[in-house]
Amino acid sequence: MNNLKSTFSIKDLENLTGIKAHTIRIWERRYNLLQPERTETNIRYYDLKSLQTLLNVSYLNDNGFKISKIAAIPKDKLGELVKNNAVGDSAKDHTLNLLKLSMLNFDQQMFQSTYTNLSKTKSFREIFNDILIPLLSEIGVLWQTDTITPAHEHFISNLIRQKIILNTEKVQSTTISNSNTTFVLFLPDNEIHELGLMYLNFEIISRGYNSILLGPSVPISSLISLTDNYDNITFVSYFTIKPEIDELPKYLKSFENQLLMKKDNTLWVLGKMAEHVKKEKVSTKIKVFNSIDNLIGEL
Repeated sequence: MNNLKSTFSIKDLENLTGIKAHTIRIWERRYNLLQPERTETNIRYYDLKSLQTLLNVSYLNDNGFKISKIAAIPKDKLGELVKNNAVGDSAKDHTLNLLKLSMLNFDQQMFQSTYTNLSKTKSFREIFNDILIPLLSEIGVLWQTDTITPAHEHFISNLIRQKIILNTEKVQSTTISNSNTTFVLFLPDNEIHELGLMYLNFEIISRGYNSILLGPSVPISSLISLTDNYDNITFVSYFTIKPEIDELPKYLKSFENQLLMKKDNTLWVLGKMAEHVKKEKVSTKIKVFNSIDNLIGEL
């Protein structure tokens, strides 16, 4: 199992801040912005405080501050300057940095305070689409490059999951189903990335549809019993890593034969693996979407 990271390589800093390692080295030498430690073999490594400093420097530099001016500001004042200058689109970058820091520090309080500040001016829908989706996309890249550990990903994902559940409960308590269509949301066998599916559940319920969220790793055979209880089912699934590309045609054909041949049932799919579905070779009862927004637009 990976150890929890409390130190970072210069490549990690590049991945987390978007600043090239070459530029970081120049800023170290010329402006003394960071003071890395070194291993016995003379390899740089950085702590969380250094990362926070570099995130603040990156933000200010991207928003018109010259690096020479930034270097002259005491490090304990950088955060305050960033906060005072975070408006409009630049505020989004600042917020994403705060959420990344909350993840890296396993700091629930920082995550909560950042979210609370967002909710003062944004709806949950806006927070999810404008902030949390970009955050999750970036986290996926950071995980793939070993910049963060699975523990970091699980930590932030669970906090986001809590917010989706909370807001779904709110709309459930105030929205009455007014449709004959039932949506059944599920992930295929061995697929566990459910945040997108959970958010779709929120959107479907908020529009007055009946929604049944089954969650991760549901075999096709387990869905058959639903057809005995409901007519006109729209099955919705998110293919992030499963089925694999060479398994897609067989999976979709099996789904069609078992669930779409009778009644007015359909299947809507989206996700990274769904991009490989050859639309001209699947049933007209199977519809592929390239984004959450496009699927929501169909509701």
